[in-house]
Amino acid sequence: MAEVGLKKWIITFTVITASLLELIDTTIVNVAIPQIQGNLGATLEDVAWLSTGYAVANVIVLPMSGWLGNRFGRKNYFLTSIIVFTLVSFLCGNATSLNELILFRIIQGLAGGGLISTAQAILIETWPREDVGIATALFGLGAVVGPTVGPTIGGYILDISSWPWIFYVNIPVGILAAYCTYSFVRATPKEGQGQPVDWWGIALLAIAVGSLQTLLEKGESEDWFATPYITALAAASVFGLLLFIWREMSTDHPIVNFKIMRHRSFAVGMFTSFILGFGLYGSVFIFPVFCQNLLGFSALQTGELLFPGGLCTIVMMPFIGIMLKKGIPAQFMATFGMLAFFIFCWMLSKSTLQSGTGDFFLPLVIRGVGMALLFVPLTTLAIQDLKGPEIGQGSGLNNMMRQLGGSFGIAALTTLIHIRSGFHRSNLLTNLNDYNQSFVDRFNGLIRGFMAKGQSLFDAKIMAAKAMEGIVTRQTMLLTYDDAYWVAGLIMLFSIPLLYLQKFKKNANIPTDVH
Repeated sequence: MAEVGLKKWIITFTVITASLLELIDTTIVNVAIPQIQGNLGATLEDVAWLSTGYAVANVIVLPMSGWLGNRFGRKNYFLTSIIVFTLVSFLCGNATSLNELILFRIIQGLAGGGLISTAQAILIETWPREDVGIATALFGLGAVVGPTVGPTIGGYILDISSWPWIFYVNIPVGILAAYCTYSFVRATPKEGQGQPVDWWGIALLAIAVGSLQTLLEKGESEDWFATPYITALAAASVFGLLLFIWREMSTDHPIVNFKIMRHRSFAVGMFTSFILGFGLYGSVFIFPVFCQNLLGFSALQTGELLFPGGLCTIVMMPFIGIMLKKGIPAQFMATFGMLAFFIFCWMLSKSTLQSGTGDFFLPLVIRGVGMALLFVPLTTLAIQDLKGPEIGQGSGLNNMMRQLGGSFGIAALTTLIHIRSGFHRSNLLTNLNDYNQSFVDRFNGLIRGFMAKGQSLFDAKIMAAKAMEGIVTRQTMLLTYDDAYWVAGLIMLFSIPLLYLQKFKKNANIPTDVH
């Protein structure tokens, strides 16, 4: 039964706030890694497990969240997840060793996995059927803006304080969300209570999804299949996934109900959610690295650049919900969203070493519009045919696919950057020879410049050679990042036909009988 009046808005605020806790923590830690590394005396490879452990734990719980909410009651599960997340945030801030911090981050990821999909199911149940498009748009604020503003918030916190405060800021927010959940969210029946627990399914899910997520997080840094444990993870993810699907299709009490894949819109929606994650997380990954490593921007400057686009998404979201309510096909809006994302990537692929903050404002605003046009319509299309308990299951799988899409995006683009950098460097080096007059003129000009500053001819030649090496390196990085933008944009562009495999509905509302 839908809520009305002030209570509806309080519940909406509560679930969005709880979702933001988890989503912001996905990226906020990344900007603090150098400070944590120095403070705890850890290597970069070791401290990277703070992000990997969180992501792996998160993606394992996501597909199980519907089953957990059904077994223990959605309100109870949601409230417990908030409390555990808040308590562990305090423990993360008080960690005295890297091992402690990694352990607490894993627990935080397990608790966070129960927030997103459960919050979405509660929100769908809270709003009237005719307004569910607006409710999904409001939920999308957290899902899209959270990963974008995470680095900005982290940059501000580190600018005025130290790394433990990126965890401590969760505490008051978590307390408020827990109080509002306890006071206002309606309890749901524990329909799964007393039923057998599919322990084999849980174990196979943890092996399959955990191995896959770890493979994607660590593959590039470990040189992929040149490392034995990466090969083992790949095998575990493939065989674990096949056995998991077989187990869930054959048991009477599955933790993930794959029978919902019979709905064509949901089955196709799994792929479009994957593509959304690829674009959302992949672009958030490439852009900061590009700005900081190549253009010399600080983490705070980069975060501030991303803010207007996030603000644009916030402003657009309610209007997207209204357009859905008026019956504008979600496929049309998502098409424009994918085109906007392609334009964003195309504009950034034209960047130069002289690009400044002003050159990125318009592309990032276009990205913000595109993300608003993508998240709500894609979510609506994916779960438009689900009913009752299927919505909780579908939300979990849908969110898991978006997370995996992001991990695939980051891994694929990182690998592309690595491969293409070697290609572009080889091409550029062919131009550094005595038969290229442009190179000769540039090299001799550098020598004369260094000699004018008092250097000997010998030292000036060495310094000129080093300067040319720096120029080649920067040009190589520029061309490589341009390639990465192109690939991200083309993947989104070529995914447009998938939208039209999903059902058209005059009013693409999601059923609200979620129990």
